[in-house]
Amino acid sequence: MAFETLLKHKKAFVFGLDDVLYPKKDYLLQVYYLFSEFMAYTEQLDSGAMIAFMQNEYLTSGAEAIFDKTAKQFAIDSKYRHNFDLLHENARLPLKLLLYKQVLALMQEIVVERKQIFILADGNPAEEINKIKQLEWNGLEQYLKVYFTAEFEPKPSTESIDFLSEQNGLSIDDMAIIGANERDEQFAVVLGIEYFDVTKLL
Repeated sequence: MAFETLLKHKKAFVFGLDDVLYPKKDYLLQVYYLFSEFMAYTEQLDSGAMIAFMQNEYLTSGAEAIFDKTAKQFAIDSKYRHNFDLLHENARLPLKLLLYKQVLALMQEIVVERKQIFILADGNPAEEINKIKQLEWNGLEQYLKVYFTAEFEPKPSTESIDFLSEQNGLSIDDMAIIGANERDEQFAVVLGIEYFDVTKLL
């Protein structure tokens, strides 16, 4: 379904966060950079070589086990895993995170039409809040309400959406989910909510 049709018929739009509003790699690669700088400072390791390794690992294999792979490659003590994990929650990024231009335009359209915008973020709430704080919202932040799936039963449970709709006086028919992968689409199917795949615009 075209977004224009959804915009006309729906009252509220539920966006995911990572790879829906902005590229997740823009956050993670900055976290890896900060970790490599920290290791250079504390253990005199080669930060340039480390960030190059981590970036390559992420782009080829994703974020899973990236600390373990990096620790093995550079003989990093396991005690630094805590620092690595903590950086994901509280890193002050060198660069602001930027919304996808097309998504920014969609959200601005929604605001102009006086419809509601929700963010339903997966993952660790502390990390998700840190990302949200460092996104450049272009004034949209005043129109957002944020919820975290970690505070409810895991997807595909409908508990998070049930709570969101009840809190905001919405029915399933009032809402659309904006996602970026098959898991998001399956969640929408389970809920019986209209789904829009943002990757079609990117």
